[in-house]
Amino acid sequence: MQTIPSADERAPGSELLAAVVRILEQGEGLLHLLSDELYTRPLPVAFGAAIGGHYRHSLDHFRSLLAVAPGGDLDYDRRERGTAVETNRAAAWRETRELRAGYEAWLVVWQDRSLAVTCKTSAATADSQTVPSTVSREVMYVVAHAVHHFALIRVMAGLMGLNLPPDFGVAASTLQYQAAEAPATAGGG
Repeated sequence: MQTIPSADERAPGSELLAAVVRILEQGEGLLHLLSDELYTRPLPVAFGAAIGGHYRHSLDHFRSLLAVAPGGDLDYDRRERGTAVETNRAAAWRETRELRAGYEAWLVVWQDRSLAVTCKTSAATADSQTVPSTVSREVMYVVAHAVHHFALIRVMAGLMGLNLPPDFGVAASTLQYQAAEAPATAGGG
C-alpha cells in the first residue's frame, strides 16, 4: 500500500509544482472541451474578449516567469500579446505542454532564487513598480492569476452554454473550504 508523504518528507517545491501542474492540466481539459469557434468567439458582455485571450494571458505569466527563472529579473508588463495561443487551440495546447514540462524540469532547482519583479499597478503613475521577490513567490502569483482568469473563462463558457468541471476556476482554498463544509451541511443542518 502506497502512502502519501507528509509535507516534511516531500521534495522542496513539490506543492508549488503540483499547483502548476494542476492548473495547466485544467487548461488542457478546457482546450479539449472547446471548439475552435468557442475558443475565439468574442463576447460583448465580456468587453468583446474571447476565451482564447484570457487563456493566452494566463499562459503569458507562466512563460514570463519560466523565461527568467534561471537568471534575470521579471517584468510582467513585457509580454507578447496577440500570439497564436490566443486564436489557435493547437498552439495553446503546445504552449501548455511546453510550460508544464519546463516547470516540471526546473522549478525545484530555481524556486529559492531571488529576483526583482516589475509590474504596472497604477494608471495614475507613469512608471511601473519594482519589488524584490523569489521564483517560488511568483509561482504562487501566476497560479492564483491563472485561477482568476479561469474563473472568468468559466463565466464566459457558461454564457455560451458550456459546463466546465466544478473545480475549474476555483481557488484551492475555496475547494478545501467547500470540502470541509460539505459534511457539516450534508445532514440538512
